[in-house]
Amino acid sequence: MTVSNELIDSLLTNYKKPEDLIGEHGILKQLTKRLVERALEVELAEHLGHGRHEPVANPTGNTRNGKSKKTLKGEFGELPLEIPRDRHGSFEPQIIPKHQTRWNGFDDKILSLYARGMTVREIQAHLAEMYGTEVSPTLISSVTDAVIEDARAWQSRPLDTVYPIVYLDCIHVKVRDAGTVRTKAVYLALGLNLSGEKELLGLWIAQTEGAKFWLQVVTELKNRGVQDIFIACVDGLKGFPEAIETVYPKTAVQLCIVHLVRYSLNYVSWKLRKAVAADLRTIYTAATVEEAEIRLDEFEAKWGADFPTIVQSWRRNWARIIPFFDYPPEIRRIIYTTNAIESVNMGLRKITKNRAAFPSDEAVLKLFYLALLNISQKWTMPLQNWKAALNRFSIMFEDRMPIR
Repeated sequence: MTVSNELIDSLLTNYKKPEDLIGEHGILKQLTKRLVERALEVELAEHLGHGRHEPVANPTGNTRNGKSKKTLKGEFGELPLEIPRDRHGSFEPQIIPKHQTRWNGFDDKILSLYARGMTVREIQAHLAEMYGTEVSPTLISSVTDAVIEDARAWQSRPLDTVYPIVYLDCIHVKVRDAGTVRTKAVYLALGLNLSGEKELLGLWIAQTEGAKFWLQVVTELKNRGVQDIFIACVDGLKGFPEAIETVYPKTAVQLCIVHLVRYSLNYVSWKLRKAVAADLRTIYTAATVEEAEIRLDEFEAKWGADFPTIVQSWRRNWARIIPFFDYPPEIRRIIYTTNAIESVNMGLRKITKNRAAFPSDEAVLKLFYLALLNISQKWTMPLQNWKAALNRFSIMFEDRMPIR
């Protein structure tokens, strides 16, 4: 439909300032009201089969029966409308369905603000300031609560049969539980699929930590369709290596080298940290496992007496430190650090920093689900150097690669 310049000029006859167009009593709001109410009249005429003041044309004798009042909330603020009715109550408006009190897209605005970490009261104040409309905390909560079923469906959705790499890490949040505020760990699983694309596999709120919890997580992944994982990258999560090897016995567990170095430096004074870190670097940047073992021996000879705990930690975890040596340098960076998932956690920390405590585990699930949807929208490209990594995986795990 084309709107003529003559009509626009007529509407703008008394226009002097922006408020005349977009203000509380501006042309746009008045025009929206008139157009919606006129459309409702057209819909009712179509439903009855006759226009206003025309003879009744339908076999049931149904006619107009006055109007009811409704106020729509939206970006334009509050818009009072008069909704025409029929005597039989069979008229179902299409442009403004029955029981609708918010303009299409308004709920999306609420969800978008919530996903960015704003609290219910902050959203309420923002909407009042931006759009001049009062929205109750109860309404905001009901809108955000509606995503819970979507979150649960996402958490139980089917997954790919094979993920070459899966990263696991956690973020800690405060949650009210039985009247007490407790610090809980929210664990995330991030997979790299065969196309080299990041995919969040799920999130779990740990009531208790350890092997039993992790066995539950990996069993859930298996039940959702994941038949094989080539490499699982973790930050030293207690009980996870044993749990994943129970469900996925062929999976190599790679400890995050960055986390291991950080852990090691906790035992070192500030004066010596730079020197110790440099010597640790010679271990994980070695060209081969054999050279790395030599560098570890040299590290022990130099620092073992002062920092026996560091040496013990590296030797105790050696079998889970060295899997990345099977790959060329450009692929090792993908494997030996959990930075891929730590960037996700950084985004989650930004949206939780203003919250003293969540009222429930369900509130955590709701916010994290919405935030993760926002974060994952940026993942539009495969991981850098993925083709080289995939070719390597195809050779090393030829019998485990699915036919594509």
